Amino acid sequence: MPAKNAASPQRAAVVINPSKAVGANLRASLVRLCDTQGWAEPLWLETTVEDPGVGQARQALEAGVDVVIAAGGDGTVRCVAEVLAGTDTPLGLVPLGTGNLLARNLGVDISDPVSAAYDVLNGTERTVDVVRSRFDHSEDENVFLVMAGVGYDAAIMADTVDVLKDRMGWLAYVEAGIRKLPGKPVRATIKVDGKHPVKRRIRSVMIGNCGRIMGGIEIFPEAKIDDGLMDLLVLAPRGRFGWLGVIAGIFGRKKNKRQSAEYFQGKSAEVTLDQAEEFQLDGDHVGTGKHLVIRLEPGALKIRM
Repeated sequence: MPAKNAASPQRAAVVINPSKAVGANLRASLVRLCDTQGWAEPLWLETTVEDPGVGQARQALEAGVDVVIAAGGDGTVRCVAEVLAGTDTPLGLVPLGTGNLLARNLGVDISDPVSAAYDVLNGTERTVDVVRSRFDHSEDENVFLVMAGVGYDAAIMADTVDVLKDRMGWLAYVEAGIRKLPGKPVRATIKVDGKHPVKRRIRSVMIGNCGRIMGGIEIFPEAKIDDGLMDLLVLAPRGRFGWLGVIAGIFGRKKNKRQSAEYFQGKSAEVTLDQAEEFQLDGDHVGTGKHLVIRLEPGALKIRM
């Protein structure tokens, strides 16, 4: 990382998904904003299909910027956070996606990109937890900040029509969810913090680092992004009206009184399936597999807001 002159102005890098951007006007607006706030012209780094943000975030770190702004959807944020986690360089959020789940959970302005960028330049830092995941015994780890899922919810992410996302926003996921309701459960073994395994016939296992998902639904009511814990929700509908039991288990007052929707908390977890299912991280479908290991890193990421 290059040495920084103490008298030089602060500089931001903007890692931006060009498919989400509103054209050259946004770049000009952010350059003008940095100038008016006493910051240097931002380093502008566009993501590609081949590299959705990891390489650009590394380039930003090598340039020695003061903050890396992820301008895009949750996928762009996740890729940038994967690089920044464990460093002293903070992440900033300029939401441009459909879900913008991390931004919504943190109370970031999702309606005005320039306003969100202003808050980054003039904000303060806070630390948040990140969760690292490994699929099918791979040596590679992937970070997520909001939620991961195995099974039904990941199948929704894999099957959501992009055209509908552009037209309908998060309601496109509802359409996919209805189509994916029919399906067979899979046998799963779930260990939390290495304790006695729980065996269920599941449709989905969801792991939350934040509380809210699409549509503002608070599916993990006890989850906090800086509490040093992650929350697990096991969905195991049984019988003809099994999904009604799931709904009651999630939104009812007597949580964990129903095996159709069970909550657990911990710092690590392992999910083993009898057959391959879909996986997703922060809304990105990442493939299929039979084994997932996750571990929490408390306070590993700095966010400026």
